[in-house]
Amino acid sequence: MSNDQLSRTFSALADPTRRAILDRLSRGEASVSELAKPFRISQPAISRHLKVLEEAGLIERGRNAQWRPCRISAEPLREVADWVGEYRRFWEQSFDRLDAYLKELQKQKLDQDKEADDE
Repeated sequence: MSNDQLSRTFSALADPTRRAILDRLSRGEASVSELAKPFRISQPAISRHLKVLEEAGLIERGRNAQWRPCRISAEPLREVADWVGEYRRFWEQSFDRLDAYLKELQKQKLDQDKEADDE
């Protein structure tokens, strides 16, 4: 994924309304009016949000006679997950090292306590 695409995806995901729209579309196609229903914003505002999502490649708009369904396009989300996954591995390794260090400290403390009890 190019950094420009990654930036567009993160920018689109930065808005809670757009995240809510994606959440709704993860359960299936919906029309613009269906997507607008839970929000207290105008139809043109919803259309602007949809345009941002579409430009980021996160949704696709179809045409079926009078109905123009929107559907999620998950590829950019998978690419973000892959990118974030690299950092997840880093943090997991860091936590594993921290866990091993804490266990060593606990062992040392138990050894010291045992020595103190023996005296």
